[in-house]
This record gives sequence, C-alpha cells and structure tokens, in this order.
Amino acid sequence: MSSSDAELMAKTLRVAILGYGLAGAVFHAPLIASTPGMMVAAIVTGHPTRQERARHDFPTARVLPTADDLWHDPSAYDLVVVATPNRTHVPLGIAAMKAGLPVVVDKPMAASVADAEQLIATSNSAGKLLSVFQNRRWDNDFLTIRQLLSTDLDLLGPLTRFESRYERYRPAPRPGAWRELPAHEEAGGLLYDLGSHLIDQALQLFGKPIRVYAEVVTRRPGAEVDDDTFVALEFGRGVRAHLWMSVIVRIPGPRVRISGLRGTYEKWGLDPQEDALRAGMRPGEPGWGLEPRERWGRLSTEISGVRIDSPIETLPGAYEQYYALLRDALMTGGPPPVNPADVVDTLRVIEAAQRSAQINAIVDMNV
Repeated sequence: MSSSDAELMAKTLRVAILGYGLAGAVFHAPLIASTPGMMVAAIVTGHPTRQERARHDFPTARVLPTADDLWHDPSAYDLVVVATPNRTHVPLGIAAMKAGLPVVVDKPMAASVADAEQLIATSNSAGKLLSVFQNRRWDNDFLTIRQLLSTDLDLLGPLTRFESRYERYRPAPRPGAWRELPAHEEAGGLLYDLGSHLIDQALQLFGKPIRVYAEVVTRRPGAEVDDDTFVALEFGRGVRAHLWMSVIVRIPGPRVRISGLRGTYEKWGLDPQEDALRAGMRPGEPGWGLEPRERWGRLSTEISGVRIDSPIETLPGAYEQYYALLRDALMTGGPPPVNPADVVDTLRVIEAAQRSAQINAIVDMNV
C-alpha cells in the first residue's frame, strides 16, 4: 500500500444527513456512527423537536435548518445521505452532486423511472458516486436464502416459486405521513414503500422479470393509497415470485418461502434489526442481528436419497455492511453497495405493476 493509499484509508468520512425522521434517526445515523471510518458530521432538519433530538444524539454534529446551509460549505463533508420525504429525493440528490458530494438516497429512489434516470445522469456528469439504501438486501432471511442457493449441494433443485411478504396490522391511516399521501410525486402507498424492498430482493435473486401482474388495492376507510397489494413476477426458467404487502393482516403468513423440485425453505417472522435499532441497540453489540433458534427457518429436502427436514440457522442480519461497503467504495473508487441502475429496474417493475392493476391484465416487460 502506498503512502497516499494509507492516508486515504485512515481518513474519517464526514457524513451529512438530510432529514431526521424514522429513516435518518433510526437507520442512517446509528449505522453511520457504528461504521469505522465514518462519522455523523451534520444533520439537516427544520423540525424543532428533531433538531433537539439530533443535538442530543450527536452533540458534536452541526444541526442545520436547511439543505442550502450545506451547499455553502460542501468541502466540510464527504457524503450526503438524503433521508427526507420521497418528493425531495431527486432535487436534493441532484443539488448535492452538483455541489460536488457523493450521495446516498433512501428508498424509494424516486417516484418514476424518468426521475431516477435524472439522478443517474447527474451522477455521471458530476462524476460523483450515487447509491440507494436498499437495506433489506442485508435482512437475515434474504442472506440465508442467498447462501442456500449458492451451495454446491443444490438443496432446492430447479427453482419454481418464491413467496415473500411484509404483512402488518395498521388499520387506521396516519394523516400527513408520506406513506399515506396520494400525489404521484410523494411515492406513497405500499407498492413504493414495502414493494421497493420485496421487488428488489426478487430481482436480486432471479434477474429481470418477463411478465408482471398486480393487484394494487386500497382497503382502509379514509385511506388514499394502496394498503393491500399483491405482485406476481414471472422470470425465465419457469421461476415465479409472489409478493404480498399489506397493513390489514392481523395474522401474517410466512415471511419467505422458496421452493424447487427437490426442496423448500420457509421462514416466519421479520428480521430483528429494525426493532433493535429502535430500542437503541447498535451493530457490534452482543447479539446484534441474531435471532433465537425457535425463529430459525425450516428446510425440507433430499440429498443422495436421504430426506432432510430440520431447522436451518438464520444468518445474522447485517445492515451495517451497507455503510462499510459504501465507505470502501468512497475510499478506493470502487462500485457502490447498491447500483442505482438496479433500482431503476425495480421502479420499472413498480410502474408495470401500476399498469397491470389499472388494466387488470398481465404486463409483458419485453414489449
């Protein structure tokens, strides 16, 4: 390693976080602060209560009322995280990159493919890294499935179906919350919110779908956005993915189930990392990302004529890997942990799902 490389690797990256609601305060700030080589240097929020919380959580960070206050002195920062309402993702991301700063945009990246491509075009013209916080690529169940599929044992055989769901029970709409706002630029509703994760995971496993069918439904009295949605994706080689997202389910189904001609893996229950972050736990603390044996998934398969039907230990969830990989990318000039072009593919599926629901028909992605 050269002396200049050593100096680069020894640098602490100064991160400015735009927004200090759920995304900024519960996810981004704790994960950044827990990542060696990164620090929370500034938090931007105009909300007095959130300003107070930011000062309490990060006494050495600058707390600024507007994003414009960052652009006055961009050399004081090495990265901007856009964790603000969805309608502001594109303008703030573009402003940050034009100010000379790399950017992480929270999901959903944008409300449309066209808007997302604007962000990518700005990244290319400014020569600044752009990534999207698709943190559920580091959920425990998803990591475990990827490991099962990568083993040489071919535990599941030729794959047939992938089922994945985020189901909750929140029957009363929350007026004013971005998830409840119907305007297109707000990217509200479950298809954008939870669907951004479910679709992204499916595409990571199986590539781009060839056909999309969706039921995008509003059920709750007073709600103006989809709250009970189903998306079916058909991939090559006969693989189909069925994805559910709902806030009107009291008894949720299995979190994931993946089946092939030889075996099936099924797991119930959500990854514990979000609850741990809300409770103040941080990556690196004892037990981070782990779950008890009774919550492990189950594998049923056959190897060399011997039937196996047993619990499979869940790999630890690891949201912190996103920022560790991002740090490395910024310090070495490598690729970001989430390529924004992949997220554009997810948005294409979301737009196809919207069309499918409108016309009540399957949408061919190759047309």
